[in-house]
Amino acid sequence: MKNSIKQEKEADPIKEDLSVDQTLRPTNWDEYVGQEKIKNNLRVLIEAAKKRKEAADHMLFSGPAGLGKTTLAYLVARELGVQVRTTSGPALEKAGDLAAILTNLEEGNILFIDEAHRVNPLIEEVLYPAMESRKLHLVVGKGPSARTLTLDLPAFTLIAATTRENLLSQPLRSRFGATLRLTYYDIQDIEKIIARSAKILGAEINSDAVRILAKAARRTPRVANRLLRRARDYSEVESKSAIDEHAAKKTLEMLEIDSLGLEPHDRRLLEIIIKKFNGGPVGINTLSAALSEEKGVIEDIFEPYLMVLGFLQRSPSGRIALPPAYEHLNISRENRLL
Repeated sequence: MKNSIKQEKEADPIKEDLSVDQTLRPTNWDEYVGQEKIKNNLRVLIEAAKKRKEAADHMLFSGPAGLGKTTLAYLVARELGVQVRTTSGPALEKAGDLAAILTNLEEGNILFIDEAHRVNPLIEEVLYPAMESRKLHLVVGKGPSARTLTLDLPAFTLIAATTRENLLSQPLRSRFGATLRLTYYDIQDIEKIIARSAKILGAEINSDAVRILAKAARRTPRVANRLLRRARDYSEVESKSAIDEHAAKKTLEMLEIDSLGLEPHDRRLLEIIIKKFNGGPVGINTLSAALSEEKGVIEDIFEPYLMVLGFLQRSPSGRIALPPAYEHLNISRENRLL
């Protein structure tokens, strides 16, 4: 029985990928490629906190998924020499959940909250005094006999990460000492990330393969590392000594990813706007119904990269497909209607 359990764990691809993700995560500033302005700002903030021997200011990292917000939080902790307690917005269901975490923090610790835009408003009310005055206000009991208990908290730093900064309440946003917005990476930086990751994985990869995978990685390190792992898998199955141009192209073909990183759902979104709605504008609710996708998925996952490519435009009247989208999908503007 023990052997079968062990084999099942070893065969779990999700756990394996999570383990590899941890391995590929940068452990110092030199290994963290890109986002130079943010790194410079963080260095100043960290050094100032060290000189004053105080906890660093609270920080908010915002930007699309996969750009390195969690990695930055851990790098900040490493530079400060402190521990990190990690949670997420959806995990904080009750005020007691947050209170339990806050009361277990030690002096200088970092509390990292991922998906901060999904924090319950009632939880935010507990966060405000904790962030401003290091106080935790708890209501004990119910009804007329209820009373407020105030606890002193150690000096700590809250680092919050969000993909949708606009959904954070203004009172919460205003309490962060630094708001840092991550942007999509340059292709050259993605190439450096792929080359570094390949070295860590012990996989040989030639420059043509690096270029092909980088161009299809949606300018996102997480996607770049995922494509690299799948290309490594393909090369190993085909008994190739290195990941070459053919392996990179076959990997993208199997994953249904085109040369610019568009996946089937991206192409379908553009095709619906162009063919069904004459190129737009089309409202997000209508688009959501046509795609059978949640609005949040369209806004957070599909649209940001399409706008970076210049394929899509958001306007007050709805979404509009731009000329480069027609060219990429090889759709004539004269014959765009179904």
